[in-house]
Amino acid sequence: MSIFATTQATPPPHTAAHRLPPPNRLAGVISNCKSISDVLRIHAALYRHNLHTEPLINFHLLRAYSSLNRLNYSITLFHQTHKKNVFIYTAIIHCHAQRNSYEQALFYYSQMLIDNIEPNAFTFSSALKSCPLKPGQALHSQTVKFSLDKDLYVSTSLVDLYARGGDVLSAEKQFAAMPQRSLVSLTTMLTCYAKQGEVAAARVLFDDMEEKDVVCWNVMIDGYAQHGLANEALVLFRRMLAEKVEPNEVTAVAVLSACGQIGALESGRWIHSYIENSRNIKVNVQVGTALINMYSKCGSLKDARLVFDRVNDKDVVVWNSMIVGYAMHGFGKDALQLFNEMCRIRLKPSDITFIGLLSACAHAGFVNEGRRFFNTMKDEYAIEPKVEHYGCMVNLLSRAGQVEEAYKLVMDMKIEPDSVLWGTLLGACRLHGNIALGEKIAEYLISQNLANSGTYVLLSNIYAAIGNWDGVARVRTLMKEKGVQKEPGCSSIELSNKVHEFLAGDLRHPKSKEIYMMLEEINGWLKAEGYIPQTQIVLHDIGEKQKQNSLEIHSEKLAVAFGLISTQPGTSIKIVKNLRVCPDCHAVFKLISKFTGRKIMMRDRNRFHHFVNGTCSCGDYW
Repeated sequence: MSIFATTQATPPPHTAAHRLPPPNRLAGVISNCKSISDVLRIHAALYRHNLHTEPLINFHLLRAYSSLNRLNYSITLFHQTHKKNVFIYTAIIHCHAQRNSYEQALFYYSQMLIDNIEPNAFTFSSALKSCPLKPGQALHSQTVKFSLDKDLYVSTSLVDLYARGGDVLSAEKQFAAMPQRSLVSLTTMLTCYAKQGEVAAARVLFDDMEEKDVVCWNVMIDGYAQHGLANEALVLFRRMLAEKVEPNEVTAVAVLSACGQIGALESGRWIHSYIENSRNIKVNVQVGTALINMYSKCGSLKDARLVFDRVNDKDVVVWNSMIVGYAMHGFGKDALQLFNEMCRIRLKPSDITFIGLLSACAHAGFVNEGRRFFNTMKDEYAIEPKVEHYGCMVNLLSRAGQVEEAYKLVMDMKIEPDSVLWGTLLGACRLHGNIALGEKIAEYLISQNLANSGTYVLLSNIYAAIGNWDGVARVRTLMKEKGVQKEPGCSSIELSNKVHEFLAGDLRHPKSKEIYMMLEEINGWLKAEGYIPQTQIVLHDIGEKQKQNSLEIHSEKLAVAFGLISTQPGTSIKIVKNLRVCPDCHAVFKLISKFTGRKIMMRDRNRFHHFVNGTCSCGDYW
């Protein structure tokens, strides 16, 4: 039943004792209402005073109802307004656009044209707000028809339309044609570049901006963080502080993400301290989640748990972050225990929850538990598995040596497997020596144009492991023909808020001489212990001595040597590697932790390894 259904057609006469302010003042009062009861009270008074048909007031009522989550009231009021003008139509279009109901917004726009009411600039800027690219292009032609395409608000909305649609060239063309630009239009183009990964173009525009607010800084910092340029994000954040621009929660989330990417724990702790002393940033759910993720990725689960315990009104995203944190460190029992606590407070898990749980089971070798969670998410929570869940199950089964079962799971999937999932299965074939299946998978991926650099490298490694150097040569020739390049191994270590990066055999570091002297000392320790390098993992057709030499200069060994010469005895060393740690480096790090009495933490592509007194937290299961 309509809220206005019982209203009398002819309102009773009002008395002078209750005279209302003029319409322009009433409009301001309505716009400032914070509760639906206040708006309804004013609306009732308008009926009593026969002001319920005043267009200006109805315009503000429409927007007020919508802003207070009463879109149905706005629609009813719209239909009860007899003399609809451009402002009333624009208001109802705006109400629907704000809720991403673009089809309804376009319906009202079409109705407006049928009623012979000409749109204005605000009509188009409202209609374009949530519009997808294709219907948005039709609206663009309408802006030209009504000679409004050069209006600042409209042209800014058009840039935003093409930016959201991923059409950078059209966004650039529209931006270049603007006769004047505001800070909003500049920020819109900046956002377009940043989201589409064109960070170099974004930075040129950013540096050319005469005026920058906190939103501009956030867009640029987040653009760097989202596209793997974490160091650049942190450098820009420091410049932001130097220029006395006060960060907000969005800034905090972006820079904490950057710290997590490169394992910059010291920088992350400094930012956490800054947040706690800031008047402008509160540790809300979003910032709390970012802190948990940062500490987990930087190797400090203790700090992650402290933040988790202090976050008020935790939602499922916060719980998920802590579960995933335990999972990536291989603490499967802790992850499962936290999930049980989550269930006890009757918080419904999400699809991300089960990605964390399945990942925890994979790292801990909990095969039966993993199967149970995979079935539970479908049967008890009606969550349909996504490719990421299948990926976790394939990883779980593959690690346990059940490669054929993993392959069957992939073949029975209802959705299309992605290259990451195939790569996991291919890696399992190499690990467990299933050459025939590995060849079958790789050939299928290459024939379907689904192969990436990892596919070729794994196939090459499978051939090399059995001494099939002709096969290796064929794969490498194919890589050259297709322009595929192997991703180089890179390891980083943070010292004194500076991140130092190393490639295999790197000589670029200012302390290279000292680093290689430390490596020689480490080799002496290893020989005295009777350690034999695992040269069988060097998949090149070269001599034994050359294989040993290539193992000695892996990027992670250079990073740990630098850590040893640059920190006090007993200090923990934290390293981040972009690829899976090789078995030889894994074995050597266990021995280094024993020789030096130091804890060494390494985050590789798959998980964390905590090396303490000759052992690793993964239990050699990785």
